[in-house]
Amino acid sequence: MVEEKLSKLIGCLNGVKVIDLSRLYPGPFCTMILADNGAEVICVEDKRFKDDLFIRDLYRNKKHINIDLKKPKGKEAFYRLVRDADVVVEGFRPGVVDKLGIGYKDLSKINPRIIYCSLSGYGQDGPFKMRAGHDVNYLSYAGVLDLIGIPNAPPSIPGIQIADVVGALYGVIGIVMALYSREKTGEGQYVDVSLTDGVLSLTTLIFFFMKLQNIPPRRSNTLLSHRYACYNTYKTKDGRAIALGAVENRFWKKICEFFDCKKYIPLQYDDEHREEIIEFFREKFQQKTMDEWKKELRDVDCCWSEVLHYEEAIELPLFKERKMIVSCKDQEGKENKYIGPTIKFSKNPAKIHTPPTDFGKDTEEILMSLGYLKEEIKEIV
Repeated sequence: MVEEKLSKLIGCLNGVKVIDLSRLYPGPFCTMILADNGAEVICVEDKRFKDDLFIRDLYRNKKHINIDLKKPKGKEAFYRLVRDADVVVEGFRPGVVDKLGIGYKDLSKINPRIIYCSLSGYGQDGPFKMRAGHDVNYLSYAGVLDLIGIPNAPPSIPGIQIADVVGALYGVIGIVMALYSREKTGEGQYVDVSLTDGVLSLTTLIFFFMKLQNIPPRRSNTLLSHRYACYNTYKTKDGRAIALGAVENRFWKKICEFFDCKKYIPLQYDDEHREEIIEFFREKFQQKTMDEWKKELRDVDCCWSEVLHYEEAIELPLFKERKMIVSCKDQEGKENKYIGPTIKFSKNPAKIHTPPTDFGKDTEEILMSLGYLKEEIKEIV
């Protein structure tokens, strides 16, 4: 009976109410994941900032309400929202929410079970806490940007916002952990997520090898970044690229056998011969087009892949079969494509059940559900 009831829920977080104060990318991405998995997410927006960057796709499965938190009535309405909420997410600079009277200390007095997650560039304490920053800055301070690109040139900024996304994911993890803890203790807590901390955590393997070899990592010159032929990228005859990830010797052995260069099998990580081996593979891969290599390497199990352009990647049968590219009708009733939920559950899967809606669309409905009359709403927004 319990299993039957669970199977009818929309997502694993059904029944969890989230108040989202965040803007830009990390916070809305974090709450999008919560919403996809069944949480009721109410985005509290200020109409004065409606022209700020609004990444529409991040607002699916959410409700939207305009509240001016600087108005006494607006703050009172926000407090009403918080009384039966489970989670608050914010992404302002440290101290801003405290000045507004909506920080964790204020809200935990109203609702001791509240879980309050702050996403910031450098965390809530430490010497950098008040610095402005964006993804490129967080990557820089974590030592990651310096590892991206070609040697003897400025580092390359990656085409995706790594720090923002990692921060969002750690936000989800922290919130879910805090919810689990609350089930046991009955108490809420504060969750402090630094985007820069998150990026640094991605370097765990780099840190391990640096200790092991006593050599600091350098751009395009680490075990898993171009130093050796087995883990590298190669240009094809038609200007495309192939990625080779033959880290384990059994995979390296297969690609060496394919190219009839068995002498290189025991020299996979030999520093004396590494440039010679890389050059050998460069010359080989440039002899044929990508389509030719796809046919020839089809049955060679050596961790190779074609490097796809993004527009090719989203059309890949892999992602369609995995429901990572999904269609949903927008507000106008037209079919629109979205990146789908990532984690697949067997009993209460995540899904897109409502499309992204307009700024403040649900203001009247939500405020009236809190007991406000229509004529009172103008004193709140």
